[in-house]
Amino acid sequence: MKKTEDPQRSRKVEDPERSRKVEDPERSRRVRVRYAPSPTGVPHIGNIRTALFDFLYAKNQDGTFILRLEDTDRKRLVPGSREIIQESLSVLGLKWDEYYEQSRRLDLYQKHLKILKDQKLVYEDQGSWRFKIPKGKTLKWQDLVHGEIKFLSDVLEDFIIVKSDGFPTYHFASVVDDHDMQISHVIRGDEWISSTPKHLLLYEAFSWLYPAFIHLPPILGPDRKKLSKREGAKSVIEYIDEGYLPEALVNFLSLLGWAPKDDREIFSLNDLTREFSLDRLNKNSPIFNGEKLNWFNREWMKKIKDDRLAKQIKTLFPQYDLEKIRSLIPLVRERMKTLLEFPKMADFFFNRPKISNIPKISLSVSLIADVISVFEKSKVWNNSVIRKLIEETAVLKKIDRIELISAVRNIVSGSIITPPLYESMEQLGQEETITRLKNYVKKK
Repeated sequence: MKKTEDPQRSRKVEDPERSRKVEDPERSRRVRVRYAPSPTGVPHIGNIRTALFDFLYAKNQDGTFILRLEDTDRKRLVPGSREIIQESLSVLGLKWDEYYEQSRRLDLYQKHLKILKDQKLVYEDQGSWRFKIPKGKTLKWQDLVHGEIKFLSDVLEDFIIVKSDGFPTYHFASVVDDHDMQISHVIRGDEWISSTPKHLLLYEAFSWLYPAFIHLPPILGPDRKKLSKREGAKSVIEYIDEGYLPEALVNFLSLLGWAPKDDREIFSLNDLTREFSLDRLNKNSPIFNGEKLNWFNREWMKKIKDDRLAKQIKTLFPQYDLEKIRSLIPLVRERMKTLLEFPKMADFFFNRPKISNIPKISLSVSLIADVISVFEKSKVWNNSVIRKLIEETAVLKKIDRIELISAVRNIVSGSIITPPLYESMEQLGQEETITRLKNYVKKK
């Protein structure tokens, strides 16, 4: 097992008046982290970045990655959220080692509520239970991103730890669970910094070791404001449905707030697992750059094997034949930003374009008929032969070669944007190419 990076987590809140024997001090040597979303909707990309950092740190340290659903706010639960959270992690390859749902752990929370009742540290308020905030205390911790952070307890108010419905609040359940699950490092967003003093008081009340805290700055949009859905705050599933590869998303997200040791940018999940360390997390908010995400996606489309890429395209576009898709991958992979652009580049291989949709042709119908005649006489049909036929025809008919190429491209594809023309015509086949040219001549 690799050496844990942070000795701070083994410290406890110092308060001699509330000291109890600390259980299992050896646990400070084991890295255990949790991703703890609430199933109240679809987690967006910034939320999943936290899960990624949890996973990478756990695996880098030969530790344990836990998925824990914090589902105690019963009024805000959204059906299907649990499944989409799990799918979001699975599609990126973030496999959890342990899984928990807080709603199934109510007896544990009641047991610990009783401990606080016995110590007179809580009181009942309209059926709920509030934790008493001691006054005049300085609460501080060494955040592994932001350094030392201090709060005065006087700025805090007594807070509810168990609601009138018997379910614990986030503050109480997360602390009890983090201790029970022997969490060594809590990685979460900056928005939880202001809640940490409450958590420290609960650790103190139970005389427990508190974990290391790592608060991540939020991802910002290009306007330097909170990331909005328009600027990229979508879910992993949305990005996959838009044709982004899981490898590209993992690679892109990993560099939003973490810096590798050198200028390298392309990392697989295994690469990241080997390289990741907490000391290279950045305290400044990263900026979401959609163009950079597109770049990563293009780079990974070049790396992924044809068969895998074809299957992902087939998932997005089930109307296309898988074998045909596979044969087209070499033609289109470097011309797409996302897999969603496949029809734009390749639909004409599957469907003849409508004559009415063919872009303007500058050459006469008679010249197109001459091209058809040349194509029909050829005994061989491959991209080098097609190139030679077109170039020779342009010279013979004294027309601009580019104009001829454009005309043939527009007619056979119905578009001014295609994969390499000669290779596309080879794929399309001699008979089908000639048929499309003839159909154009007939209609004109």
